[in-house]
Amino acid sequence: MMKKFYRVFVDWFETWTIAMADLICVNSKFTREIVYEAFPCIRARTIHILYPTLNTKFFDSHETAELNEIPKRAQHIFISINRYERKKNIGLALEAFSLLQRKIPEDDYQFCFLVVAGGYDIMNVENIAHFVELQESAISLGLSKDQYVFLKSPTDEEKLELLKRATAVLYTPSNEHFGIVPVEAMYMKCCVIASNSGGPRETIIDEKTGFLVDENPNSFAEKMAELVKDKHKAKAMGNAGRERVKSVFAMDNFVVQLESLIHKVLSV
Repeated sequence: MMKKFYRVFVDWFETWTIAMADLICVNSKFTREIVYEAFPCIRARTIHILYPTLNTKFFDSHETAELNEIPKRAQHIFISINRYERKKNIGLALEAFSLLQRKIPEDDYQFCFLVVAGGYDIMNVENIAHFVELQESAISLGLSKDQYVFLKSPTDEEKLELLKRATAVLYTPSNEHFGIVPVEAMYMKCCVIASNSGGPRETIIDEKTGFLVDENPNSFAEKMAELVKDKHKAKAMGNAGRERVKSVFAMDNFVVQLESLIHKVLSV
């Protein structure tokens, strides 16, 4: 009962404070619709889109790290980068990698490798439980232990090395409000295969910087196979992705947009 009363008060207070704001910004068009739905009282207000930025200088200047977990023979590396939470749908990446074997010759599949990397907190019960669930799923799918690895809380350097070496990022969450991983991947010239929902629909240009697909293993596996068969396509998409990040999500763009919005508010 107390929790319910507390929630009512917090919801009212949140609505009141948002309505008082001179400027309301959100991180995507998808988030804007969620906000309008959650706070009907501000539907008459203009909510501005201010996409999160990427500190490209960090990516340009940071050193990468050795990843001995990935065999040198691996030629087609697919990676999943998410926190070890069930809502991130990481199991989809495992299932898609399993299905990939049916879509390409065995001579190609043996050189494919899957990296599942994610934030892992030893004090988080869900992280611990879901990590075990994913390990069990990999075994039940019959994946060869030589073709996949789970990484816990990779360092920034390791993450950059993953993005640098990957054929594609498998971005499996659905209805993410924005999702920074696809943007990071594109800047590192890495193609992205993502569920066709939420923020990725605004960050990824389908068939140009990556693929937006239905949220099922077969749809992901189809595009993975396409990239294995055509390395030039993966490279072209990676290059296009980097240019998109530089033109839309760079820090300079963020600053210009924010300053413009602030000037508009101050001039009223």
